[in-house]
Amino acid sequence: MPDKELNTESPIVSWKDIRERWPAKFRDQVRFIFQEIRPGDRIFVGTGCGEPQYLVSSLLNFVKNQPKAFLDAELINIVTLGVAPYTDEKFKDNFRLNSFFIGDSTRNAVNQAGADYTPIFLSALPDLIQSERIPLDVALIQTTPPDKDGNMNLGVSVDIVRAAVEKAAIVIAQPNSCMPAVEGDGWISMDDVDYIIARDEPLLEYIEDVPGDIAQKIGRYVARIVEDGSTIQVGYGSIPNAIVSSLHGKEHLGVHTELLNDGIAGLMEEGVVDNSQKSLNPGKSIATFCMGRRKTFDFLRDKSSIEFRTIDYTNNPLIIAQNRKMTAINSALEVDLTGQATAESLGHSFYSGIGGQADFMRGAALAPGGKTILALPSTAQSMEQEAFLGAGAPSRGPLVSRIVPFLKEGAGITLTRGDIHYVVTEYGIAYLHGKSIRERAMDLISIAHPGFRLWLIEEAKRLHLIYPDQAFIPGIKGEYPEDLEVQKTTRTGLRLLLRPVKISDEPLLKDLFYSLSEESMYQRFISARRDIPHEMLQGFVAVDYFQKMVLVAVMEENGKESICGLGQYGMNSDMYMADVALVVRDDCQKMGVAGELLSYLTYLAKKQGILGFTAEVLVGNEPVFRLFKRMGFDVSKRNEAGVYEMKAMFK
Repeated sequence: MPDKELNTESPIVSWKDIRERWPAKFRDQVRFIFQEIRPGDRIFVGTGCGEPQYLVSSLLNFVKNQPKAFLDAELINIVTLGVAPYTDEKFKDNFRLNSFFIGDSTRNAVNQAGADYTPIFLSALPDLIQSERIPLDVALIQTTPPDKDGNMNLGVSVDIVRAAVEKAAIVIAQPNSCMPAVEGDGWISMDDVDYIIARDEPLLEYIEDVPGDIAQKIGRYVARIVEDGSTIQVGYGSIPNAIVSSLHGKEHLGVHTELLNDGIAGLMEEGVVDNSQKSLNPGKSIATFCMGRRKTFDFLRDKSSIEFRTIDYTNNPLIIAQNRKMTAINSALEVDLTGQATAESLGHSFYSGIGGQADFMRGAALAPGGKTILALPSTAQSMEQEAFLGAGAPSRGPLVSRIVPFLKEGAGITLTRGDIHYVVTEYGIAYLHGKSIRERAMDLISIAHPGFRLWLIEEAKRLHLIYPDQAFIPGIKGEYPEDLEVQKTTRTGLRLLLRPVKISDEPLLKDLFYSLSEESMYQRFISARRDIPHEMLQGFVAVDYFQKMVLVAVMEENGKESICGLGQYGMNSDMYMADVALVVRDDCQKMGVAGELLSYLTYLAKKQGILGFTAEVLVGNEPVFRLFKRMGFDVSKRNEAGVYEMKAMFK
């Protein structure tokens, strides 16, 4: 197939001028170039959307026509979005793929031993090439058309392509006017390449799934964690895409990422990302490659606010850690109750790769004010899982849990127990950093799919991860009513989150009760007790929400949650009245916390058809009666041996 002449926007440069100035870079036919490839050569192919499709297809056509031209060649890349025909059985004597990341088109070949996967942190790849531990004989790359001085740009894929250009014995470039020029490390010259095969064709596009309800719920939770002024990194797929779309209300975000996707480009267009508060590369979005739609490629063209750097810069944890409020947001296939996660394999079967996830999570953990967030749906399709794992895991209809007791045998541990700060599913946020195995197990169970929580509780007991007598309310009665969460500001200006208690709140409640003065403890329990053992605490957190409501007033300071107050009611046997109790931390008393708790408890009780509250109140505890009267209750009381039996009817 003859080369198609490129269109060029420059009125100064023409392909005739380029050919006349660098005649040795051109051959009349493609096959004359490919004839220089020798048996056993290692051939590098550009990454993702930057893959030079015409060069790859021309190489395959050359081999089809001359099957003995070269044998046992090794094709090397990070990831391909193309159809990867070189993994076809008919090319097994000519090519063997060695990939640093597994995509949809190569997964079966890798797991059937028809292709190779090399696990490595992507930040280490340029050194691997530069040191010639992986020598390259040929590099197939895609660039922008050269200018009059012969300068070209690697466009949407700089990553390890720059290193490949520098070290490969033969560099074959496909200039393509569809490729945008991007500032940064992507500039090369005609002197850096050996041959030019000019061809215009649309770049490969990476089209992410439209986020569904689950992905959008996860995104809204993640948006709670991401602070204004943060520098973000976002991974691949529909979940990260939903997360990005949930950040539209943020201000002054920065970007330091491996992948620049459609969502990040959208945030830049809207002004949400302005990089104004970045401590490293202020004013610039930093990435190493782009995978997205054509609209995003056009957006990148000649943008001074975007730089693509080599992957040993973007993914270097020590560089990442220099960004204040660095927030790394990634996903995983499974996470276990101890906080280990795999993003690369399902049991013994390889699924993707190490990639840059660990680089960014560790860099963010080291950054001042940095955060690491692992976001994933609570379940996966069981057919998808069984294709790799077999049918061993319990399922609920067509679903299996992504939160598991322990990772499957053979799974690659992408993130260790120390790498993750937050795990987010559509059922909430679990904060793991600095927590014990027991605490993180309970946190993760609380955000698992409700259909798997009882199984996880039982498995955690069997494996001695949690208390052997851990109470749990199975079924719909014990499902956390997320829709009851409300933000409130007290009359004194104190900002609170009022929410139902969670099964994972036992440590926070323990801190609350042990912070109380002797007087507050006595007023709450009408006894002089000072101990609040586990057996008693779990009575507060294992709640049948149909019969009982326990609300906590949560404050957050410097990213740390604490409970400053608790209010509860439980239905009496006649189902028309409910026993109520309140307790407020001493340092938060007289700040309006009790009033907000009582007001919300009243609202919820009325919705259940309750007519009023009953309570036992110590004689002398007049503030309780004043609170109920101020809130508009019709209050009556009867003294029984120093304890008032109070009845407070709703009006």
